[in-house]
Amino acid sequence: MKGKYKAIIALLLVIILLLLTLTMTIANWLPTLAGIWLPQGTRIALEASPKFKRGAIIVPDLRYLAGDCVLATIKDASLSHPQRWRIHLDTLNLNVDCLSKIPLDQSGPAAPRSLAEWQSLLPESLITIDKVNITPFQQFSGALRLTLSPQQQSIHYAGASLSVDAQLNGPLLELQKLKVQAIAGMEPLELAGQITLPPLTDSLPEEGHLETKLCIPQEPELVDVALGWKAEEGALTVTKPGAAEPLVTLPWTVSDKIFEVNGGQWFWPYTGVPLRGGIALRVDNWKQGFENAVVSGRMNVVTQGLAGKANAVLNIGPGKLSLEDSALPVQLTGEAKQNGMVFYAVLPGEISGAIADPKLLFRPGALLRSRGRVIDSIDVDEIRWPLAGVSVSQQGVDGRLQAIVRAHENETGNFVLHLDGKADNFLPDAGLWRWKYWGNGEFTPMQARWDVRGYGEWRDSVIELTSLSTGFDKLEYGSMLVSEPRLKLDKPLHWQRDETTPSFDGSFTLNAGKTTFSGGSSLPPSALTFSVNGVDPSSFQYKGDLHAGDIGPVRVNGRWDGERLRGNAWWPQQVLTVFQPLIPDDWKMVLKDGTLYSQIAFSAAPGQGFEAGGHGVVKNGSVWMPDNQINGVDFVLPFRFGDSTWQLGTDGPVTLRIAEIKNQFTTTNITADLEGWYPWSDAQPLILSNVNVDILGGKMRVQQLRLPQRDAALLRLENISSSELITAVNPKQFTMSGRVNGALPLWLNHPQWIIKDGWLMNPGPLTLRLDKDMADAIVENNIAAGVAVNWLRYMEISHSWTHINLDNLGVLTLQANVQGISQVEGKRNAVRLNYSHQENLFTLWRSLRFGDNLQTWLEQHTALPDVRCQTRDKACEETQ
Repeated sequence: MKGKYKAIIALLLVIILLLLTLTMTIANWLPTLAGIWLPQGTRIALEASPKFKRGAIIVPDLRYLAGDCVLATIKDASLSHPQRWRIHLDTLNLNVDCLSKIPLDQSGPAAPRSLAEWQSLLPESLITIDKVNITPFQQFSGALRLTLSPQQQSIHYAGASLSVDAQLNGPLLELQKLKVQAIAGMEPLELAGQITLPPLTDSLPEEGHLETKLCIPQEPELVDVALGWKAEEGALTVTKPGAAEPLVTLPWTVSDKIFEVNGGQWFWPYTGVPLRGGIALRVDNWKQGFENAVVSGRMNVVTQGLAGKANAVLNIGPGKLSLEDSALPVQLTGEAKQNGMVFYAVLPGEISGAIADPKLLFRPGALLRSRGRVIDSIDVDEIRWPLAGVSVSQQGVDGRLQAIVRAHENETGNFVLHLDGKADNFLPDAGLWRWKYWGNGEFTPMQARWDVRGYGEWRDSVIELTSLSTGFDKLEYGSMLVSEPRLKLDKPLHWQRDETTPSFDGSFTLNAGKTTFSGGSSLPPSALTFSVNGVDPSSFQYKGDLHAGDIGPVRVNGRWDGERLRGNAWWPQQVLTVFQPLIPDDWKMVLKDGTLYSQIAFSAAPGQGFEAGGHGVVKNGSVWMPDNQINGVDFVLPFRFGDSTWQLGTDGPVTLRIAEIKNQFTTTNITADLEGWYPWSDAQPLILSNVNVDILGGKMRVQQLRLPQRDAALLRLENISSSELITAVNPKQFTMSGRVNGALPLWLNHPQWIIKDGWLMNPGPLTLRLDKDMADAIVENNIAAGVAVNWLRYMEISHSWTHINLDNLGVLTLQANVQGISQVEGKRNAVRLNYSHQENLFTLWRSLRFGDNLQTWLEQHTALPDVRCQTRDKACEETQ
């Protein structure tokens, strides 16, 4: 017995040693043992042996390989069974590309094929994975939680771009939420509903009908999705609630070798212009997977714009879509119409690369063209986009990018623009795109031709315009001619589009040659230099200086906020003599003295137009001309401008003060104030007031002139010296002394009159003396007139009253009554003279020959008195 016990003890020791040995070497023998049940060509590998810790098995690292490709990697897995099996994984890395390494022909043990059999094998278990990484679909990474039992299975998956909540009870799958962010920047797609799965996992049910609802970004309501089939035929429809026409209808048939969609229709009303068309698709050998399936198909799109209907066709295949190396020819041919534009396409290409990262390469002959009307005033004769050799992938656009635009604007003229560049895996804010551009055109309103050229690039988040030169050969409009204006970059225009540190800056110079005007004046060559600085083209500040020879600088600064341009302009004090080039030589006008300064604030925006406000000031100005001098000019102009209306005088009226004007007679102390609106209206009148002039020893004043005019503006003459007037005019035929008062009602908008019912009178005595030679000549030539002229050789006028009317054709009518004493050869005679006179004042002003006019009038209109007074002391009366 003692020997038996020894044998039993030895056997137990051997078993214990064997178990310890197997546990310590599990990393070596477990992968080989598991390979019996794994698919052929796949295996598992352990980097370290599992450990036992607190009733759980800990696997630090496990890899599942298909050939040499790592299909899955598990990090820090734990298996425990407190009440049910619990499996927890810290990280699961899946590489979808390795699925193609698994051979299709498997000869392993037969597996249960029915869904019920698979479900019956599931133990009560909970599987949690903190992070699932899927290569090459990293955007769909997330956390997974599976709750399994033979009766019910549920899944919860939460990631940034993919989230799923579903529950399977027998064959009924309740999809509570499926949310997929397929394309960055677009609203995610959402799916919810119930699906009845087939009894066998490798076949389709003989008959079935599935319904669910789908969320699409363009539609606020969920759209209805229905899939129904019987035997080998079925149809998929997508319908907008309440719509008579479905969005998608795809009738399909399936067999062991061919899956085919034939007669499919689609309708898309969400692009502003409704799109519709047909779909045909065929997949041969569909059961053999992507690598062996052959795809071919056809899809067309029908568009309608102002130019009518158009049709474009996309032909697909025959070719293959592969997990690693696709080869699927495609070609888009036809035309599309939207609004007033027509697009023509011949775009042959090929889709290559992995299906997870496809690449479209355009073949030789790929060309996109367009023509039509962009806006009401611009007609595009042709736009050409050659695309041969250009490739498009998830990494971006690669290849040569070109564009040629030929167009014309109905008012401004024709133009041609070229763009040529090279893209290197370019996407907005990623990759590199370098370009150059050039073009030319006409600007018919100013009888000019223009050109533009330059270089630039878009590197990652930085857009930089490195070179720009654009300008006109001339600008000619009305009386103005500007020589060769041109805009150039002084400093590259740099736009950093990074969201954390955006910036936008650059500097420009606008040069123009000499500007001439038809009147003979000219502006020296000018230069405007300005810079911009901000965060982007919709938000920046600017500042600059404008020079034109010695004129300036005018300093400008402001900002642009994407909707409104605001700014301020300062013109520092500068002498008026710098403006001498603006005065034509034949004016013979010389600026002698004075200064100018001004300040303006302005803004411009769509719907508002241009608005400005500010003031300009001229101090102590002086202008000399051959016949006169204007000295001591002070002018203040406060204003606002908006809605095509000037408001003159904001903080105070527009004021004009002139110390003196020297010509044939000197005028001094000239004042005038202006306040109101231009153009004026009854609600917003323009008022001229405080008009005063010291002239000819007296004063001339206008109290107020209102436009639009309701009442006459009264021009008053006070104590005007006739002797100073005669001295200034200097007629040799007569002299006069004494003072005159008057009132002239002025009309500016009367249908007939300029002066209506004006008058002149003498407040004191007037003396008239005719030149002896002129009087003798009249007496000699006309005896009758000579007798009357003798009485007028020297006359003292005690009372005169003159009634004046002037119509808007320039016809002046005078009706005068003159009473006085004539002295001839020591004898005094009383004279009463009633006369009327009519003459075109405009013609008279052009002639300015007062003496000759007076002599002619006296010869034609004077008459002898009936009664003569022989002595000075005797009262005399005379009638004509």
